[in-house]
Amino acid sequence: MIIEATGLRKDFTVRRKVGRFRREKHVVSAVDGVDLAIGRGEILGYIGPNGAGKSTTLKMLTGVLTPSAGRARVCGLEPVAQRVTLARRIGVVFGQRSQLWWDLPLAESFSLLRHIYKVPAADHAARLKRCTALLGLDEFAQTPVRQLSLGQRMRGELTAALLHGPEVLFLDEPTIGLDVLSKQAVREFLAEVHAAGEATIVLTTHDLADIEKLCRRLVVIDHGRVVHDGSLDELHARYGSRREIVADLDAAWPGLTLPGAQVTAVENDGRRVRLALDGATAGEVVAALAQAVPLRDLSVQEPEIEDVIARLYRRD
Repeated sequence: MIIEATGLRKDFTVRRKVGRFRREKHVVSAVDGVDLAIGRGEILGYIGPNGAGKSTTLKMLTGVLTPSAGRARVCGLEPVAQRVTLARRIGVVFGQRSQLWWDLPLAESFSLLRHIYKVPAADHAARLKRCTALLGLDEFAQTPVRQLSLGQRMRGELTAALLHGPEVLFLDEPTIGLDVLSKQAVREFLAEVHAAGEATIVLTTHDLADIEKLCRRLVVIDHGRVVHDGSLDELHARYGSRREIVADLDAAWPGLTLPGAQVTAVENDGRRVRLALDGATAGEVVAALAQAVPLRDLSVQEPEIEDVIARLYRRD
């Protein structure tokens, strides 16, 4: 395994107001006994609601935070004790933290990173050429980082994280705040990196589309504990979180029963219907719906990750 964690725990001490003048210390467990085993070449979705412990886990695995208990090894190294050595073997992208130089053109940031990581010029040039082609960096490579849009900067961050050829890539909310086209570019790039077997990828996100398009395995964490480790389909099957089809009709809803779907709402004087998928695929339900009633428009809505977690805990 390229990443192993056993009983990983991180406690923080916080002060809470008691009365008018007193404050008491309380220990809060941000991560509470996480076990992980990730094989080389995997792409893992690590998801959960805000405050669940996702970013804290990644910071312990990258050596930024020292665990309060438990142990972790990444690339065969102890993240904190061997942080400098580990830094040369991993790539990290935190959505709200930049590793680029704000006032320098993007291309110069890449050049500086080559010297920092002591990457051979030929290797650096080959990786940069490939990233430039996949992410379309040419049009803004000479633009100062501070003038880049969020989507452009994130493409630059991904490139910067890969230029030294890391074995593991940690991504914390890489698509947060991006527009549709930028998200698509990032997802396609990560899929290409994974298909090429260049790095093991650990991805945290609130966007289930990222997970569905990229990850075969996901780990769900809440209140610092792992509550699910498996595929997205297994999560939906186990906890009943279902996608919905929202269809706008050219005629009133005739009250049909469609195999593999349940009607959850009929709106707009019967001209809009919401169908929860129940065992069938979206394509099968849409095909049956189109044969039964004239359609004006439709969309498939993914459940929010917060809804998945809430349903999971209601079951447990």
